[in-house]
Amino acid sequence: MTIGNKKIGGNYPSYIVAEISANHLQNFKRALAIIDAAYEAKADAIKLQTYTPDTMTVNSKKKWFQITGKNTWSGYNLYQLYQEAYTPWEWQPKLKKYAEKKGLELFSTPFDETAVDFLETMKVNVYKIASFEVTDIPLLEKIAKTRKPIIMSRGMANLKEIQMAIKTLKANGAGQIAILHCTSAYPSPYKEMNLKTIADLAKRFKVVSGLSDHSLGIEVPIAAISLGAKIIEKHITLSRKDGGPDAQFSLEPDEFKTMIQAIRHVEEAIGKVKYGQAGKEENKNRQFRRSIWAVKDINKDEKLTKENIKVLRPAIGLEPIYFKKVLGKRVTKRITKGTPITDKIINLKIKILGI
Repeated sequence: MTIGNKKIGGNYPSYIVAEISANHLQNFKRALAIIDAAYEAKADAIKLQTYTPDTMTVNSKKKWFQITGKNTWSGYNLYQLYQEAYTPWEWQPKLKKYAEKKGLELFSTPFDETAVDFLETMKVNVYKIASFEVTDIPLLEKIAKTRKPIIMSRGMANLKEIQMAIKTLKANGAGQIAILHCTSAYPSPYKEMNLKTIADLAKRFKVVSGLSDHSLGIEVPIAAISLGAKIIEKHITLSRKDGGPDAQFSLEPDEFKTMIQAIRHVEEAIGKVKYGQAGKEENKNRQFRRSIWAVKDINKDEKLTKENIKVLRPAIGLEPIYFKKVLGKRVTKRITKGTPITDKIINLKIKILGI
């Protein structure tokens, strides 16, 4: 798929998305600073979330709206959470303009149809579908009709729900679809990540696949790259100590930068299937293989024996495979100890190990 001027998938570098979410803490200058941090870390894109508390839920004290249990957001009701976490809509065009000046793509996750209409006025190049919205068919239809590329997190969606979502998107005009594996737990336990799903998503649904990560640290996104992820989405904050609904599972700027550097190194290391010489650096060490050497002075016409030749380093003479073949052969000229045995010395046409 293509987002802006970047191609994603195949042998192209993975696409790294820095998710701001609620980490702006309702401070516009902080949001700008997070964009700066993502730019310095060499991310490809910034992602926002577009909703208001009223487009997400009802302000109610009834038990259904309370967040309970061992959860990052325990103690909130849904309305309170979204009131604290949402990104003011009037900021979003300004943030997009700021990000684009730095060469970063900026897009967002709309959570209702009015948000899609708003993002269309911003002329975003791509849409994100959150994992909890995979089953919101009317919203998917609305997003698909923009005909923009779509990145969808699968979260807890099962195969039938993913199939339905993809079918809905394609039927309504979506041409480019990526699916991100995602564990909808905040933070996500390592034992529940199941990263092998990334490759299966790509194979099963014929899409670009990747990872939306809510685990702690940077290990999981790096591992995801080795398993075929072509898009990595990760939350970024200026400091976890500053708090906020998403702080616990967000990376600080230095961590985000380290993650991207590691991802780029892993991409280089994955390379392609290749046997034999890997490259110039490995070729420099080819000399440390072994070859056949004179270990004594040998007169002209004298035979080669186990006493006057040995297989030693470096690899200048004949390969060790020819050791038995050269035994008993006479040398064509006098040679001294430390001379490599070559085909010319014994007048035998066989392959010479070169370095």
